[in-house]
Amino acid sequence: MNTPDTQAPHRAPLSLNQDFLCMYDKGDEEGPFGPRYHIVHGWRLRGEVDVESLQGALDDVVARHEALRTIVVRTPQERYQVISPETAPVQLILRDLSVVPEDERDAVAEQLLIEAEADTFPSTELPLLRAVLVRFDDRDSVLVLISHHTATDGWSMRLIIRDLANRYAARRGHEVPALPEPRQYREFAEWQRQLVGDPVRMAEPSEFWQQNLAGARVHTMKLDRPRSVAVETTTAMHRFVIGSEVITPALKLGKATRSSPFMVLFAAFAVLAERLGGNSDVVVPTFSPGRGDEEFPYTVGSFFNFMPIRVDLAKCRTFREVVIATRNQCVESYSQDVPQILAHAPELMLPAISDDRAPCVFQVFAFPFLLDEELIGDLEYTEIRYRLVSQPLVSDVPDGALWTLNLDPSGEVVGSVAYKSGLFDEATVAGWVSGFQEVLREMLVDPDAARESVRVAV
Repeated sequence: MNTPDTQAPHRAPLSLNQDFLCMYDKGDEEGPFGPRYHIVHGWRLRGEVDVESLQGALDDVVARHEALRTIVVRTPQERYQVISPETAPVQLILRDLSVVPEDERDAVAEQLLIEAEADTFPSTELPLLRAVLVRFDDRDSVLVLISHHTATDGWSMRLIIRDLANRYAARRGHEVPALPEPRQYREFAEWQRQLVGDPVRMAEPSEFWQQNLAGARVHTMKLDRPRSVAVETTTAMHRFVIGSEVITPALKLGKATRSSPFMVLFAAFAVLAERLGGNSDVVVPTFSPGRGDEEFPYTVGSFFNFMPIRVDLAKCRTFREVVIATRNQCVESYSQDVPQILAHAPELMLPAISDDRAPCVFQVFAFPFLLDEELIGDLEYTEIRYRLVSQPLVSDVPDGALWTLNLDPSGEVVGSVAYKSGLFDEATVAGWVSGFQEVLREMLVDPDAARESVRVAV
C-alpha cells in the first residue's frame, strides 16, 4: 500500500469528482460539504457481539482506507485534500432495545436507519465513519454505519462492511483470508488527472461526446415552486417497491434484446420523460461507477462519472424499439466513460438553471458484495435492504431529484426518489413514480404494441 508520511498530514490534489461537488459548494453548513451529505447502511447481526473487537475492527478499517481520514479544503485561492495519518477512534454508539418484541424488530431496524439519515455528520470531523450498535438481545443486533458522502459511495460502504467483518473475525481469533491491498483514493485522483491530461487517450471520448450531445438539452422536471420563492433547502425521500410481477417481464425483455436491467428501466424512464416533457429527444443523466475499468475495485472513496444518456424516441414505434435504442446508446456511452463529460457539451445543462425547472438523475444498482445471512467468523451478517418508509429529511442532493432503483435478489426493485422539498411536493414525486410503474406495466404487457396506443396519466 502506498502511504503518506506517517508523521504529518499529507496534502493531495482533489479528484475530479470532488471538483464536481465543488460546483455545488455552499460551505460547511449546507450542500455536498455540509453535515447532511452522508450515506447510511445497516446490517442485521446474528451472534454475540464483542464491543471491544468491533471498536478495534472499525479503527482497522479507518487505518486501511485514507478517504476516511481525509478533509477537503476549499479556499478562494485553492482546493485540495488533506489526509491525516491517524485520527480519533471511530465513534461507536451502543443502544439497548431489549424491550422491543421480536415481531417488531424489523420495523424498528428500519426506523434506526431513518433516524441516522435524518441526523448530521460534519465533513470536517475525522474519521468520516461512525457506527451505532443496537442490541435486541444477546444474539440479535443491528449495526448502522454512517459516513460522509465525500468519502464514500454505496460500493465503498459494502467494502467497508466486508473489511470490518474480516477484521472483527480476525480479532476474535478466527482464520480469515487476507484482504486485498487497496489503492488509495488520492491515487485515483492522480490517475484521473493523468487521464484527462492525455490528449491521445482523450481524443476519441472527446469527439464522441461532442457529437453525441450536439444540440442536446437535459431533461428537466417542472417545479411546484419556482426557485426564486422556494425557502426550504432540505432533501426528502419518497420510497417505493416495484414487484416481481412487473420486474420479471422487464428482465425477460432485457434478455430478448441483449439489454441489461438498467437499460430496460432507463428506457421506461425515457418514455415517462418524453410524456412529461413533450420532447422525444430525451437526455437523462445517470452516474457511472467511475472506477476506471475496475482499476480501483477495493478503494473506498466517492466514485462517479456524471453521464448523460441521450435517446431519440421519435423513430421508436414500439417499446421494444425504445429498449434497443436505449441499449445502443448505453453501449456507446459507457465505452467512452470519462470524467468531465459536461466540458464537451457546455450548453447541455442550460434548462437546469431555469427558475421553474430542475434536473433529474436516474440510476439503477444491483446489490454488490451482498451479505445475506453470511457467516464470517462467529457473526452472521444480513444487509437491511428494504427501506419502505418515506421521510421528510435525508441526505442532501445538490439539486432537483435523484432516482435510485436497487435490484433485489428477490426479483423486486427497491426504489427511492430523493428530492428538494422546497422545489417539489411529495404528491408530485409520487405521481412520477406511479407514472413510471404504469409505463412498465402497460408497455411490458406487449412490447411490440404501438407506443401511441399507450396512455399514462401522471
